[in-house]
Parts: sequence; C-alpha cells; structure tokens
Amino acid sequence: MVNTNYNSSFPDQVVPNEEKQTLEYGLQVARAIEGEWFRNNRGGDRFTANFQQYHTRRLYARGEQSIQKYKDELSINGDLSYLNLDWKPIPVIPKFVDIVVNGMTDKGYSLNAYAQDPYSTQKRTQYTQNILTDMFSANEILEANNDFNSNFFSSGMNQDTLPSNKEEVELHMQLSYKDAVEIAQEEVINNVLDNNKYNYIEKRIVEDLVVLGIGVSKTSFNKSEGVKIEYVDPANLVYSYTEDPNFDDLYYVGEVKQILLSDLAKQFPYLTESDLAEIQKYPGNNDYLRNYYGQNDNNTISVLYFEYKTFNKQVFKIKETDQGLQKALEKPDTFNPPSNDNFERIERTIEVLYSGAKVLGKEKMLSWQMAENMTRPVSNTAKVKMNYSIVAPKIYKGKINSLVSRMMGFADMIQITHLKLQQVMSRIVPDGVYVDVDGLAEVDLGNGTNYNPAEALNMYFQTGSIVGRSFTQDGDMNPGKVPIQELQTSNGQAKINSLINTYQYYLQMIRDATGLNEARDGSQPDKNALVGLQKLAAANSNTATRHILRAMMAITLDTCEKISLRVGDALQFPLTKQALIDSISVYNVATLSEIADKNVFDFGIFMEMEPDEEDKQILEKNIQIALQANQLYLEDAIEIRDVKNIKLANKLLKQKRKQKQEQDQKAQQANIQAQAQANAQTAEKAALAEAQKQQVIAETKIQIENSKLQLEIQKLREEATIKKELMAEEFMYNIKLTQAQSDSLKNKEAYKEDRKDERTKIQATQQSELIDQRKNDTLPKNFESAGFDVLGGFDLGQFEPK
Repeated sequence: MVNTNYNSSFPDQVVPNEEKQTLEYGLQVARAIEGEWFRNNRGGDRFTANFQQYHTRRLYARGEQSIQKYKDELSINGDLSYLNLDWKPIPVIPKFVDIVVNGMTDKGYSLNAYAQDPYSTQKRTQYTQNILTDMFSANEILEANNDFNSNFFSSGMNQDTLPSNKEEVELHMQLSYKDAVEIAQEEVINNVLDNNKYNYIEKRIVEDLVVLGIGVSKTSFNKSEGVKIEYVDPANLVYSYTEDPNFDDLYYVGEVKQILLSDLAKQFPYLTESDLAEIQKYPGNNDYLRNYYGQNDNNTISVLYFEYKTFNKQVFKIKETDQGLQKALEKPDTFNPPSNDNFERIERTIEVLYSGAKVLGKEKMLSWQMAENMTRPVSNTAKVKMNYSIVAPKIYKGKINSLVSRMMGFADMIQITHLKLQQVMSRIVPDGVYVDVDGLAEVDLGNGTNYNPAEALNMYFQTGSIVGRSFTQDGDMNPGKVPIQELQTSNGQAKINSLINTYQYYLQMIRDATGLNEARDGSQPDKNALVGLQKLAAANSNTATRHILRAMMAITLDTCEKISLRVGDALQFPLTKQALIDSISVYNVATLSEIADKNVFDFGIFMEMEPDEEDKQILEKNIQIALQANQLYLEDAIEIRDVKNIKLANKLLKQKRKQKQEQDQKAQQANIQAQAQANAQTAEKAALAEAQKQQVIAETKIQIENSKLQLEIQKLREEATIKKELMAEEFMYNIKLTQAQSDSLKNKEAYKEDRKDERTKIQATQQSELIDQRKNDTLPKNFESAGFDVLGGFDLGQFEPK
C-alpha cells in the first residue's frame, strides 16, 4: 500500500525502493501531476492557461492574433454595419522577432571540452612544468641537441616554438594545448549535434525564448539510435513549481503528446486489444487539448510522459574475508541484520529518476520504471540530471515574461490606430465646385450660344478660367458675377497626421520597451549620425536582448554536458558504437572507449562565442596598426584573427608584437655586428691590398733597379770586351809601329835622299794646293792625324808606359 503525504498529493518518498518501483506508486505520482495541471479533468486550469497564453503569444509573433478585440473596440453595441475596414492585423511584431531570432542563430560558436579530473589536471600540470624546465634550461639543451643531434626538450617543442616567459606559457596552454581525450570528446559532441540537426532545434528554441520566454530541449538515449536530442514545445510542458530560471530544482517534469492509437500500440507492445479498445473510448485530448483551430481530434490520445526525481538508499554489506580483506556486497535497503563482528552495514543516499507514461483522464499507467542510463556528473555520482534542459530567463513567482509579451499591448494600439486611420480616410471626400446657374444665365459668349453649366464646368476644369458679368443685362449689380467657386471641404489631414504620429509613438514604445532600436536592423539609420554612434546603438540593443542569448547558451551547454555523460552508454552497445566509428575516427573512438573503461575523466563543456562586430573591428584596427607599423607578421595576423576569444586574441597580439620587436632587435643587432664585421673585413682587405700593392711596387722597383744594374753591368762588360779587343788591337798596332819605326830607322838613311826628293815634291804639291786654295777659296786641309785612335771616352795613351 502506497503511503500518502497528506501535505501533498504526491506519495511519500520515505518508503522502500521496492515500493517506489510498483505501478501503484507511479500511478499516484501521475495523479498528483495531473491534479496540479489538469484539475477536475478539465482544461481550464494551469495547463490550459499556459497553453492559451503561449498560443496567443505565438499568434502575435506571426501577426495572426484575434481581431475580435478590435471589432469590440470600434463597434457600437456590437454593430459594425457602417464600417468597411480591412481587419487583417499589421505584422509589426514578426519583424522584431525575426531580427532577434536570426541575429541569435547567425551568431557562431565553438564547443570546447576541458578535462578537469585529477588525472587530466596532473597531466596538464606536468606538461606545463616540462615547458618551464625547457624554457629555463634552453641554452644547455640546445648545446646537447647540437652535440648529440637529437631533441632533448622534455615538452617535445623546439627552439622556435618554445615560450620565452610565463605569460607565453599561459597563452600557449590556453590556445594550443589540447589533450587527446578532449579532442575526442569535442568530436563526438559535434557529431551528435550534427546527426540530430541541432541547428534547426536551436533556432526553434531561440524563437520560443523570444516569443514565449522559455526554451526546452530533451536529451535521451536508446540502443538503436544512440543519443537523441529533441525539441520540446513549452506549451505541452508540465513541471514542478520553481523560481529558478534554469529549472535546476525540479523534482518532476514531463510533456503531453498526442499519440495515434497505432503508434501507441507500437510504443507499448504489451498493451492488449482490450486495453487499446478501452483507451480508444476515452481520447484524452477531448478534455485537455485542442488542435490549432480549436477543434477536437478524436484520432489521437493525450499521453503524459514524465520524469520523477526521488532518492534511493544503496545498502552494502562490508564483510571481512579470512585473508583480512574487505568485500562489499550490495543489499536491498530493507537489509538490517543484527550487529556482527564479521560484517557491517553501510548505506548512502543517491538521487534517481523514474520515468512514466499515463493516459490523461484515465486511470491507466502505460509505463513506470526506474530510468535507464541516467546522467550523473562524474564529480558527484549521487546527483542525477533531468533529461530536459529548460531555461526561462524572465521567470518570477512561476510567471514567465517574454519579449513578445512586452509588445502585445502596443501592437494592439498600433492595430487600432491603423483601423482608425482607415476609418478617417474612408470619410474623406474630394474638393468640389459651386455653380451659380443664375449667374451663368446672365453671360453671353457672343457667338450666339448660351453659357450653360456643362460648358462652364468644361472650361473651368480644362483651363481653370471662367467667364462672368459684374452687371446684369438690366444694368444692376450681378451677385453671381463669379458663377463657379471652389468648395474647400475638410479633408481630415490633421486627423491623419495625428493618427500617424500616434502610430509612430506606439512603434517607438515597442522599441523602448524591448530595446530593439532602429540601429539593430538599420531600418531608419540617421543620416546625420556617425557610423560609430550607429554601431554603439546597435551594441546597446544587443545588450538589451543578451539574456536571450545567454539562455540559448545555457540550454546548449546543458545539452552538450548530457551528451558528454552519455558517451559511455553509446560505447556499450554494438550498434551505437559502430555508428560512432562510422562518424568519427577510429582513434578517437578508441580514446573514448578508454575513457568509458577507466571512468576517471570528468569534462567541463565551455561555449566560445564569436565576438561581436564591434569587438572584431577594434581587434582588426589594432592588427592593422601593428601591420602598418611593421610590428607584426602577416602570418601572425591570420593566426590572431582565427582566435574567437577577444581577450585571448588581444593577449596573442601583444605576444606576437613583443616577439616581433625582439626579433627585430636581434636582427638589428645582428645587422650591426655583420656591418661592423664587414667593415673590419673591408678595412683588413684594404690594408692587405695596400700592403700587397706596396710590396708589388717595391718588388717592381727592385726588379727595375736590378734590370738597370744588369743592363749597366752588361754594358760595362760589353764595353770592357770592346776596349780589351781595342787594346789588343792597339797593342798589335804598337808592335807593328815599333817594328815599323825600327825598320824606318834602318831605312831612314836609305830613304833620306829619297825623302828629300819626295819632300820637295810634297812641298811643290802643297804649294800647288795652297795656290789652288787661294784661287778657289776652299777650306783648309789638315794633313795631321784625326784622332781616331781614341775609344769609349778614354785615351789609349793611358796604357803607355810611364
């Protein structure tokens, strides 16, 4: 028998686990839920109120709200016979909804898995310590690398990629370090999201957050399809009372689904034909739900699917073996043996989920069992997470406000203003003319014809001129001298302008109430406003709707965390494991299998949003300044732009600039050293060239002097040889002369007489020549020796004996 808590319609939770697993206990839970949301089996309570409220908001968001309230506003005692208006609602709200929804869904993000368990933390810490060790011992390690031609860096990095200070180490760990288990976890999460087409689910959730103020998704697991992500309509949701925007304190949650009888038989195959026949006689949606057009649908059954959180006691019998070891045996929570020295009883309380299904309006439970594959955080296995991810950022005392609910009142006033504007415009009549027929009768055109009204109107409308007479034919004053006069009717322009101003007023009130200004969509940019001011206004508008973005991020993060916790479930069954192998790499599947086997890894899932355009432009401006100042390489700029986290991107920019400055300084110092070395080498080469030149000149001079000396010596030798020959010849001549003198003395006497005779002849001849000289006036003739016996500038007489 189920014990009932009389302070609540829910059954007592302080009961044995076996009792909680009974179908009667589940039926009591389902009755309590049904009593809170569907009191007295009628649809006029909490569920219907929520459904109708959400339905109304969705109609306004589509521009299809009911027009009955507008008719009641303009009718007189319900009579609309004198009004011929276009009652179709103006789609003002859909524009603002599309602006927010499309802006949210177009905003990109990336999911990062961070292993935060002790094993991964120790591994990350050890890697950081290795980098620091390599950084402080870089010079010694480089010498060892050069000596042994190997890499002795314990971190596996090289000289070019090794950080130079602690800030670079921190940045490297944030940007570059990623463990294999983290990569595998990110890949499987993204794969599950893609397989479930989460981008479409996410867009519907964002639209619900904007229109209804609440977004819901559900994560489940089955052996055939693996991890499934489903969109849940908040209008069909039931949950325990909460004031938490993230709905973390729920103890039950569920949804109402319309199920065809054939699908119900497939989903619950143990139902008999009699059970199905009985269910078919009582279609639950007759009293609970209607379709979009408010009509009953007798072909479906309203089924409540729900999850109920309670607790179980885990009891263990700790027995001591003969070897002195302890053995733990799990026992039922009713196990309470007497005290014994050989064993002891210990227990702990853990949260559990029970899942159930019940036909609404009928005492028929379709299923009730403890949920399989419950998601529990690794850091606290006593806790259990609901399969539903629910966020309502603007909830207060159970009431949920939304962006559309703020606009609905102003949208009604805009619609009424529009109808009033139609009403004023329908009563506007064109300007007319007044024709004085008596005045026309006094006018004679002079061509024999009378000036009749038709002729006068034709002339007036075609030329704008009229013909009249100041006096009548009798000479009296003619009161109808201007036979045609324009009638200025009241055209209602002032009323139209007033209504237009009212229309603009309520439109601006929507912008003020929601924060969606003109700069958000650029519908009415001010031509006099600077571009920066327009961007600032758009940024302020984004701030006004940031709670919606954060709600979407919270649902996505919670969904990804549940996917992360269900990876081990997917690896336990062949079909789902093979699906993972087919979709991601075998290496990552092996890594994930290791995670599931060890059960020591705990992941934190983080969402890294793409920066806003304003932040991107500020970062890009800084990059361009650095590039123009030659403080950054183009490759570094590309790397910085790929970082989605603006804070890390700015840190990376600072680091790259600092590295560039250090490289430039090193390059400058190297250039100075190279220049100095080149100058020294040039001076040395110039000095060496000058020395070589002087040496060559000296050697050349020596060679020239030697050549001159050799030539002089050769000349003297040749001259000496010639003089020697001349001396020898002169000596021979002297001998011959001496001999000749001796012979001459011998023959002197003999020839004395002959010479006298000869002298006489000579004298006669000379006398004759003198006479001839005087007569012919010729040059004197020398009869002495010409001195040809002297050679080389020295006289042979020096060789004569002294």
